[in-house]
Amino acid sequence: MTEPHDPDDGTRRPPEAGAVEHGSVLALDQSASSAAYDPAPDKERPDGRAGRFWAARRIPAGIVAAVILGASGLLLYDVAAVRAGHPAMQWRRTLADELATRRLDDVWVLTGASVAAALGLWLLLLALTPGLRDLLPMRREHTDVRAGLDRTAAAMVLRDRAVEVAGVQSVRVRMGRSKVGVRAVSHFRELDDVRADLDTVLSTGIRELGLARQPSLSVHVRRPAKKG
Repeated sequence: MTEPHDPDDGTRRPPEAGAVEHGSVLALDQSASSAAYDPAPDKERPDGRAGRFWAARRIPAGIVAAVILGASGLLLYDVAAVRAGHPAMQWRRTLADELATRRLDDVWVLTGASVAAALGLWLLLLALTPGLRDLLPMRREHTDVRAGLDRTAAAMVLRDRAVEVAGVQSVRVRMGRSKVGVRAVSHFRELDDVRADLDTVLSTGIRELGLARQPSLSVHVRRPAKKG
């Protein structure tokens, strides 16, 4: 149950025992909430859509290209040598004999097929997914300009804002693509008051980051651990 509260009258009604206020756990040592704000109201949505950045995949592409080039070059050389009257290389004769004599249920055949299938699925996954999960796309104000924000940098910005809230001793921000998780430690003030201020400050901070897809916000505030 949510306690009714009018944000305009500046007052807060005392909750009943065992009640939950604004999704927060009313305990002496912690207060948590999932801030109920619209990450991107329809009237504020930009006309330009910004999709995720795609990784160049240079290392996997380079490895695959090098392997294919080496194998193709070696096979082409062996075929040309056989056409010129020279015997085939030992590796090709051995491979042809193994393929002709081994059964399909042989352990080595199944192992080789499994490895080849796993590599193929890995390459397909790399080809069909954008990657660059640490780079968050920003709103496109101009169609010919694309910008991105590093998740670590975004988390640092929100952390700097959070530590400015009165009562916050330390804070840890985990910046995801769809959710921002904030865990703060408060050494004075009521925990619900600190959490409410963090909700307001961080909600504004997330909007001002200018992300194309603004994540949701979850805030958890607790007391410092008792020493000894």
